[in-house]
Amino acid sequence: QVQLMQSGGGSVQTGESLRLSCGVSGYTSTKYCMGWFRQSPGKGREEVATITGEGVTTYAPSVEGRFTISNDNNRQLVLQMADLKPEDTGVYYCAAAVPFRDYCPPQQDQFTNWGQGTQVTISP
Repeated sequence: QVQLMQSGGGSVQTGESLRLSCGVSGYTSTKYCMGWFRQSPGKGREEVATITGEGVTTYAPSVEGRFTISNDNNRQLVLQMADLKPEDTGVYYCAAAVPFRDYCPPQQDQFTNWGQGTQVTISP
């Protein structure tokens, strides 16, 4: 059973950086699709970034060039966030889409395992 445990996050000011981590346990050596999602106040949960088992990354247009997703040997999923803006505020979740490997599924409900969520707050 895959388990995801998040750490990081917090409160920073506009333009600063934060790093989110998601520890992965229960995996085999197979790398599956993984991703980061966020839910901002008054909005639905949105996809922020994904990484396939082959290491191919995709980003939401709003974070392209500022955020970087990486999968450290299938043991830790990281989201490095730079040049943060108030609109980046929200609860961030990591997730895994088992058994997707070579590509990531288009729908959130196809992500099978979720972290507990962590709050990120960006002040002006």
